[in-house]
Amino acid sequence: MGLNVYNTLTRKKEPFHPIEEGKVRMYVCGPTVYNYIHIGNARPAVVFDTVRRYFEYQGYKVNYVSNFTDVDDRLINASKARHQSVPEIAEQFIKAYKEDTGALNVKPATVHPRATETMPEIIAFIHKLVNPDSPMNRTVMSTFERVSSRNTANYRINRLMT
Repeated sequence: MGLNVYNTLTRKKEPFHPIEEGKVRMYVCGPTVYNYIHIGNARPAVVFDTVRRYFEYQGYKVNYVSNFTDVDDRLINASKARHQSVPEIAEQFIKAYKEDTGALNVKPATVHPRATETMPEIIAFIHKLVNPDSPMNRTVMSTFERVSSRNTANYRINRLMT
């Protein structure tokens, strides 16, 4: 029996088929490293480690990427409160994250990129999102409008957007 996954585009459970035969690429958003991990950080680490191990058990070669957000207002605030630099705070809590997830028997990601290592790419991506003529912007806004029209709780968000 194969793995079925929920496809948010088609809104159906569908059989999993990798893009490249025998290989699975996973990206899981990692923690913002301004403090020790909490259950909200541990849950995705454990859940997606389990998914990764399942793929490996099924014989797939898995490239598992999970980032560290090492620049953020919370890091800046922690830096001020502790009288340490942002990189020092980030380094301290990246180390603690790895120790804590290791204690949970979570395998390290194949790659742990840091937000600060990819700032030019992040900025270029944001420019594409905010450019009104960009196909990406039209897709994002179309999706936002579709989702927000289904939920009256988004009334405040819609009001802020106009």
